[in-house]
Amino acid sequence: MPKLSLISARQTTILTTLFTVGSAILIIPSGMASSAKQDAWIAALAGIAGGLLLVALYNALSRWYPQSTLIGMMEQVLGKWLGRAVSLAFVMTWVVITPGATLYYLGNFLATQILPETPMIAVNVLFILIVVMGVRAGIETIARTAELLFPWCMLLYIALVVLVMTQIEPSKASPVMESGPWPIGSAALGFVCTVFIPQLSLLLFLPPAMNRSREGRKGMLFGSLTGGMMIAVIVTLSILVLGPEITARSIYPSYSLAKKINIGNFLQRIEAFMAILWFITLYFRETLYLYGVTSALAEILRLKDGRPLVLPLGMITVVLSIVNYPNVPFQQTWDTKTWIPYAITVGFLLPILLAVVHLIRKAKGRKTI
Repeated sequence: MPKLSLISARQTTILTTLFTVGSAILIIPSGMASSAKQDAWIAALAGIAGGLLLVALYNALSRWYPQSTLIGMMEQVLGKWLGRAVSLAFVMTWVVITPGATLYYLGNFLATQILPETPMIAVNVLFILIVVMGVRAGIETIARTAELLFPWCMLLYIALVVLVMTQIEPSKASPVMESGPWPIGSAALGFVCTVFIPQLSLLLFLPPAMNRSREGRKGMLFGSLTGGMMIAVIVTLSILVLGPEITARSIYPSYSLAKKINIGNFLQRIEAFMAILWFITLYFRETLYLYGVTSALAEILRLKDGRPLVLPLGMITVVLSIVNYPNVPFQQTWDTKTWIPYAITVGFLLPILLAVVHLIRKAKGRKTI
């Protein structure tokens, strides 16, 4: 990788927001409506609360080891050899699952909704080339690009929300808590695993890249809250406009929302224009995934420059985007049956383990003194 540059708290907030929204804005409403039905909006709010606690845990690790990435934290806490072994196992599984999954969502979205005559592999190759260019340019360039695109992203998001509000039917959100708390809890867990746990990738490079660690951690928390609220609003609108049944059956409910925009039979059929919002968030999610994996591998292998790894990892990501998800039913089963247990293991139990070992060592050090 290029020499690590420092990014501001503002840039950290923007990157975290775009990364949090990522591909989740496309896929999360459907899964939540399948579990919680019309109570999906309640599950989204509960998921935000749980996700912010998780981000606070990540921030605590970053505060204890401000100049270390997640790889460095594991080696310091678990020891050199065990920490490196755990780091390598984490990165190998992370690189197989996360970048390929995001690229699949983008390719499948374009191939099924916008460019049905274009092979998915062609879309994925073209997109990953742009991602590779961004990763090779470095985190400072990525952050500045995010600053330039973020206002347009927010403008499109606000336009989508405002224009689709004319189609709201409050009756579609009732009765409240018809199935009890368990479906809401299940949907909230899926929300946390899809929206917040992927932020573990940010710890692979972000802590030492922030020019002011304290403000940067606040920016990460605020960006997580902003991104989580943006997705919660889309979940709520999906329920109120499409209804829980249609939302659960739709592959991309937020895109279906954009199709509902109709102001005076004049302003309509602008969903392709609104899709620019998803392209922006998906780009930054994929770029930060690949940047984090490349940085982690370079650190584990003790490479001075990780840029030679970027293109091979990008090629592997294209292959994995096709191989990992052979069809939509498999993808939906994987996201619910496999991803959630894996995400809990690496995104919750692993940080908890690091925090507990750190606190035990700190307590022993005080007793010795």
